[in-house]
Amino acid sequence: MKIVIIEDELPTAEDLEETIRRVEPNAEIIKTLHSVKEAIEFLKINKEASLIFSDINLGDGLSFEIFKQVDLIIPVIFCTAYNEYALEAFKANGIDYILKPYTAKSISDALHKYKYLRNGSTQNQLFYEKLASAISKQDNSQTQAILVYSKDKIIPIKLEDIALFYIEHEISYLISFTNKNFTVNKKMEELERLTGSRFFRANRQFLINRKAIMDASFYFGRKLALNLCIPFHEKITISKEKSPIFLEWLSNQT
Repeated sequence: MKIVIIEDELPTAEDLEETIRRVEPNAEIIKTLHSVKEAIEFLKINKEASLIFSDINLGDGLSFEIFKQVDLIIPVIFCTAYNEYALEAFKANGIDYILKPYTAKSISDALHKYKYLRNGSTQNQLFYEKLASAISKQDNSQTQAILVYSKDKIIPIKLEDIALFYIEHEISYLISFTNKNFTVNKKMEELERLTGSRFFRANRQFLINRKAIMDASFYFGRKLALNLCIPFHEKITISKEKSPIFLEWLSNQT
């Protein structure tokens, strides 16, 4: 069994590799990849893997982009932080998922299910379609407001009224379209999950509402600089690696 791992966090990738070797001693980890870009480049040329373990949220975008751009018949076991309810629709498929934080048992169970696959191409396509459908449904049912704290009050701010979230000195903040600033008692990763496709993670610091973006302009080193409809003290840029993903997201938002 030849396995490729796609995981952007090095300690997590190492732990996953070690656990796979422990529960499946005959497994051969042929490559560990750390980004959408790296995975696309590798998998376009190297198709010898019999199985892929892939995180969903990578530093430069969602791993689904890999499978859109590379024609693969290799089964994929996704490692994800999405809640179990959203994944229930395709839980019975031959290709499985591992809900983070994963365990030796969850990896062993996923590998056991993989061994029963017979037609990788057909089942892969079905899996991706159901996965996209489930996450789309999750987007539609996501929270409609974020709770913020102001003195002794807890205030719900509707997502549609939030222009962007940002991190400063390891603290999360939001800015509303009325230019009000609030502290948010959540990490950016959780905010990204809660806001869904309506917001884009420009980089580690910024999560931006589509409605806050007037346009984007080319910047140094083939980056993009965002022009917002609200005043903001810092220029927000998107790396050249992430720019194609951003532009595709921008074109799909209404």
